[in-house]
Amino acid sequence: MREDAAGRTLTVHEPRAVPWLSLVLGFGPMLPFVAGAAAAWWLAGDPGRMALTLTLLWGCAILLFLSGVRRGVSFRTEGGATLAQIATMLALFALGWGALVAVVLGSAATATVCLLVGFGLIAVLDPIAARRGEAPLSFARLRPIQMPVALASLAALLVLLSRA
Repeated sequence: MREDAAGRTLTVHEPRAVPWLSLVLGFGPMLPFVAGAAAAWWLAGDPGRMALTLTLLWGCAILLFLSGVRRGVSFRTEGGATLAQIATMLALFALGWGALVAVVLGSAATATVCLLVGFGLIAVLDPIAARRGEAPLSFARLRPIQMPVALASLAALLVLLSRA
């Protein structure tokens, strides 16, 4: 690192491999999606509805967190934040916030669709951003195997909601 009166210059080596901590912190938060979807399907009545609601709230929290990750990464992008980074962050935040509002207003289906779109965007856009230098290189490998866990669980919830 070199620092002068005008600022700081960082030289960073970023591995393409997914760090073990990113695997743990990447897949750990996906487990409540799977458990919640399974519980919503298998539990009847109030416990099943509670599992559905808690899973959707978890999804909102994770999507809002990931929107912040996108913004945080943009602070370290060479040349400053790109339009794509800011647009992606805003889209993810809007979808997470919209899903949260939908849960509060009792529209689980709307919340689920917002979350499906948000996590789908991450699955598609993060690998592209990684190749463009707008996200960590490891996102190109991690996101395509991480996000389908959330997407499959949310799709199962949407099927459950459509049957109700």
